Amino acid sequence: MSRTAASFRAFSKVFANRRVRNVQIAGAGSTLGTWAYAVALPVYAYHAGGARAIGVLFFARYVLGALAAPWLGVLADRWSRQRLMLTADLIRAGIFAAVTAVAVGHGNPYIIYVLAVTSTIVSGCYSPAQAALMPSLVATPEELTAANLVGNTVASAAMFAGPAIGGVLLALSGPAAVFALNGALFLWSAAFIVQVPRDERPARPEHKPRFRAELATGFTSVLQSRALRVIVALTTAETLIFGTLEVLLVVLALRVLHSGNAGVGWLNTALGIGSLAGAAVVAVMASRRRLAGGFAVGILLTGAPFAALAAFGTLPPALVLLGVVGAGSVVVEVSGTTLIQRSADNDVLGRVFGVLQSLIMAAMALGSIIAPGLVGLLGPRGALIAAGVFLPALLVPLWPTLRRIDVEAQVPEEPLALLRRIEIFAQLPEAVIERLAASATLVDVPAGTAVVTRGEAGDDMYVIASGRATVELEGGTTRELGPGDFFGEIALLRDVPRTATVRALDELRLYAIARDVFLPAVTGHAQTLAAAESVMAGRLSASGLAAG
Repeated sequence: MSRTAASFRAFSKVFANRRVRNVQIAGAGSTLGTWAYAVALPVYAYHAGGARAIGVLFFARYVLGALAAPWLGVLADRWSRQRLMLTADLIRAGIFAAVTAVAVGHGNPYIIYVLAVTSTIVSGCYSPAQAALMPSLVATPEELTAANLVGNTVASAAMFAGPAIGGVLLALSGPAAVFALNGALFLWSAAFIVQVPRDERPARPEHKPRFRAELATGFTSVLQSRALRVIVALTTAETLIFGTLEVLLVVLALRVLHSGNAGVGWLNTALGIGSLAGAAVVAVMASRRRLAGGFAVGILLTGAPFAALAAFGTLPPALVLLGVVGAGSVVVEVSGTTLIQRSADNDVLGRVFGVLQSLIMAAMALGSIIAPGLVGLLGPRGALIAAGVFLPALLVPLWPTLRRIDVEAQVPEEPLALLRRIEIFAQLPEAVIERLAASATLVDVPAGTAVVTRGEAGDDMYVIASGRATVELEGGTTRELGPGDFFGEIALLRDVPRTATVRALDELRLYAIARDVFLPAVTGHAQTLAAAESVMAGRLSASGLAAG
């Protein structure tokens, strides 16, 4: 009950957070239009060039989108992520104004094909930028999970509402009306994104690397981090199985269940209902810091029901099993996104999500190609079994790593609470504060002992958990420090000897944060560095020392 209450508190903060709310409303419009357009585009292509035109067009969209996504992820780490999302919306709105004009004027369909592929490529920067921006808009890990869940739920609702709206417009007017709607909804998205304050550009090295080197950083960040490597690999594998779903659902309905075209609709509806059930599960998970275990359960729930489907020949149990698949997919997407946001450094987060976006699109394309081959080789039931055992078999050797991810996610609460209250850390993303807290070392200092001495080299900054200390300057001026106060940052940031002696008045409990952890966190965020400089200047001025 306490976990559920904590989850609801996190959700209430998400809905009350205007910046997050604007991003979610923008995403609702953008996703709704995209799914409506997904109905109109194949119909237009079919009438213009037959089934072959559909296949070539969609293959080109997936493949070129997958190739472009890592490059666009670099932009999410070079520019303001809010501005990148806004730019993507405006470009796509312009593209669909042109698409509508060509369709209304019965122009060359190849122009529409090129514009459609271009829109897919541009869209490749939107999701990485949004995922990378979100940690800076929330205050706690619970709110981050809740925000990701809200976004996923909005996307799931749009996935079903969009095709319905697109189908109605298509029947009443034709593809051009749906294209125009999509362009208008991209403008809707831009209207809300522009209300989100512009975020600071992620920190870049002093010696700026070449664009290709920055691109490679996205891949190396994933490969070098055990947590990122496993989460990205399993998410890609889950998407591969989902990529087979469009084909396997039709085969299941027509050749296994013998439920006709209506059966395909019922199976898709079951997936949607399952997605809502999965959202409820993740809502309870939102208060947990341990998400890797839930991620693993989601992988199992997405894969195993496929194998079970082969054992049934009637529609009702198939609907239940497809509902489980839908629930599992939501758990995978939300917990996987949150784990990546917590595990990757802020300055490479856009590139990491760019890599993931590329792999997801490639997996979707590959899955749609593999499915017919599986059916032809193994038959309908054999294809379902093969798809069903793939994810559980892949999960078995990776389970120990997932368990370690959960263990490492346990951040000590006391230093985390202390660091959240320090003004110079107020603007840091939650994931960065968690890493600072996880690195903090508890130090006990007897009364009367000097913690740091004026003139000596400094390797740590300190935060007081309990007890009192006094600051001793050369002229004898002192001030008293208590729980929640911090000291030692000047020597680290200015690379100078200690400017004062700090001595314990009572027995002190301190948390020490090492230079190599503290400096990247503070100097990597412009607002945080400005806050630290302001604090240092005030302290140096009060002590009569030169602020420089």
